[in-house]
Amino acid sequence: MSKRDFYEVLGVSKTASDDEIKKAYRKLAMKHHPDRNQGEKSKEAEEKFKEAKEAYEMLSDSQKRAAYDQYGHAGVDPNMRGGMGGGDMGGGFAEAFGDIFGDMFGGQRGGQRGGRQVYRGNDLSYSMEITLEEAAKGKDAQIRIPSWDACDTCHGSGAKPGTSPKTCTTCGGQGSVQMRQGFFSVQQTCPHCRGTGKIIPEPCTTCSGQGKIKRQKTLEVKIPAGIDDGMRIRSTGNGEPGMNGGPPGDLYIEIRIKEHDIFEREGDDLHCQVPVSFITAALGGEIEVPTLQGKAAIDIPEGTQAGKQFRLRGKGIKGVRSSYPGDLYCHIVVETPVKLTEYQRKLLRELEESLKKGGGKHSPSGESWTDKLKRFFS
Repeated sequence: MSKRDFYEVLGVSKTASDDEIKKAYRKLAMKHHPDRNQGEKSKEAEEKFKEAKEAYEMLSDSQKRAAYDQYGHAGVDPNMRGGMGGGDMGGGFAEAFGDIFGDMFGGQRGGQRGGRQVYRGNDLSYSMEITLEEAAKGKDAQIRIPSWDACDTCHGSGAKPGTSPKTCTTCGGQGSVQMRQGFFSVQQTCPHCRGTGKIIPEPCTTCSGQGKIKRQKTLEVKIPAGIDDGMRIRSTGNGEPGMNGGPPGDLYIEIRIKEHDIFEREGDDLHCQVPVSFITAALGGEIEVPTLQGKAAIDIPEGTQAGKQFRLRGKGIKGVRSSYPGDLYCHIVVETPVKLTEYQRKLLRELEESLKKGGGKHSPSGESWTDKLKRFFS
C-alpha cells in the first residue's frame, strides 16, 4: 500500500511552520494514542499513531523535509538515495513526544535529583472572611495553617531508630521504571518506592515512615486595601512540601467579605438605601448619610420621589488595581407612616382632599398613569 503524503497525514500545508507541524502532530498523537483507544478501535488507532509519528519525524527535521519536498517518499527512504532518512530521529520528535507524555499522563511534572523523581508539592487553599471596612482599608492578619516538620524520632529518614532505608530493588534506586505501552516503552514512577528510590523495611512508629509529622504554624498575611470578594492572595512556598527534595507548593488565601448592614459593594462603588419621611421628601431638607469615611450630608430637594439616586463622588472604595476610589450611591426610600392616631388620619385625609382640589399639578406621575389606564381599558 502506498504511503499517504506526510503533509496530508498531519493535516497541514506544505508551507506550514515548525510550530504548526508540532501542534498538529501533538493533536493527532493525543487522539490516537494506544492508551486512549482500547478494544475494537485499538488496531486502527495504532496504525494512525504510527503514521503520524513517521510524518512528524520527517517534517520536523529540516534536512529530511527538504529531501521529501524535492523527491517525495523516495527522498527519505533509508533504502534509497544513500539513506537520507536513516539519521538520528531523536531531536525534534523526542521534544514533542515528551510534551505529549506530560499532557497524557497528567500529574505534577518533576525533574530528577540524584536519579530520583522530584515532584513539586501540592497547593493549599485557605478561606478568610473579613469585613467590608477591612477590605477597604486593608489589614495585617494571622492565620493557622498545616505544616510538615521533620520527625524528631527518625530525623527525617522515615526509618525506625537503629535501622536505615534500603535501595529499592525494583527500580535500582532510580525512582522510575520502564513500562511497555504497546510497541514502545514509557517511563513511570516506581510503584514500590513511589519515586523515592528507597524502601523502608522498618518504618518509624512516630511518623509511620513518612519522615515528617504534621503540625500547625502561624502565618502573617497582609491583606491589601481595596481587595474584593473572591480575590486570592498567593503565599509562595507555604503549600505542601515537595517529594524527594522537590519545591513546596503555594498557599492560596481566598477572601470572603461579610455581608454589611448598610452598604452593598459593586466593583469600587458602594450602594445604600436611605429612608426619608414623606414630609421631608415633599418639603425637602438636609439629611445625614453614612460613608466608610464618616458622616456626610445630602440636600433633599422639594418633591423628591422614591427611588431618587444621589451620588457622592470618591466615597466608595479604591480597588487594588484602581488609581482613584469609586463613588457612593444613596437610593432614597420614602417611608409611609404607620400606627397613626385618629387625629393624624384626619389630617392626612384633609391633606388628600386639598391635593385633589389642586388637580394633577401635585402628582407628577398621576396624569400619565391615568392616560395609560384609559388606553389599556379602551
